[in-house]
Amino acid sequence: MLEQTIRKHQEDKKLLLMTHLVLGYPSFDVNRAMIKAMAAAGVELIELQIPFSEPMADGPTIMQACCDSLDSGTKVSECIAFAEEVCAEFPQIQFLFMTYLNIPYVYGLKAFVEKSKAIGIQGFIIPDLPLEESEQWLELCQEHQLSNIFIFTPTNSIERLQQLASVADGFVYCVGRRGVTGKKTDFDQELAEQIALYRKHTKLPIALGFGVQGKEDIEFLAGKADIAVIGSKLIQLQEEVGAEGVERFLKEIRADL
Repeated sequence: MLEQTIRKHQEDKKLLLMTHLVLGYPSFDVNRAMIKAMAAAGVELIELQIPFSEPMADGPTIMQACCDSLDSGTKVSECIAFAEEVCAEFPQIQFLFMTYLNIPYVYGLKAFVEKSKAIGIQGFIIPDLPLEESEQWLELCQEHQLSNIFIFTPTNSIERLQQLASVADGFVYCVGRRGVTGKKTDFDQELAEQIALYRKHTKLPIALGFGVQGKEDIEFLAGKADIAVIGSKLIQLQEEVGAEGVERFLKEIRADL
């Protein structure tokens, strides 16, 4: 279902946008304002990150946001309630939960998937979910028609890419470089070749993340990837210029696309 929605958007857009926010940082009120700004800018997908104390794939900006959210007392139940609210208010946006495996495990895998389906979540990004231990989780996702998004990285062997592609659904989150989120990525011929390699191993839409910073990056990705992922940059902008500034930024980077 998620893949079909993405394909529909692609009929009139060269490149879709997926944005990211950490729930409860700096508050749910600010999260709400940010989502309204993202919706006004025409964002197609949003990652709602349920904060976890050890966000291993995240760089310093998102890691600090997670820590601050947890320090303020953010609970998983509050994150789910907020997600239910925004899924209902913005049905044109595809919302995904991004978190780490401990969160759904403690909540109960079946209960977490069932609740996510009930409130309108379209899928999950769980960076620390090992493929070899994903069978139960994938069965639950398939049963409830939700997409589990697997991650392609530059360190994956060809065999590993093929294994991941065989169970991937919705789209594939492709990492532009080694390391964690938020650091600079070189948008050059080497990255173009990396995306082309990913493309050889999946027919699903490709989302490119880790280091997307501005309009030049977006223009580079148009025609190579299907979705540009912007996370750490938006947290920084929210802190500097607020939701209105984020809306202006998003409108500017996708102008002419």
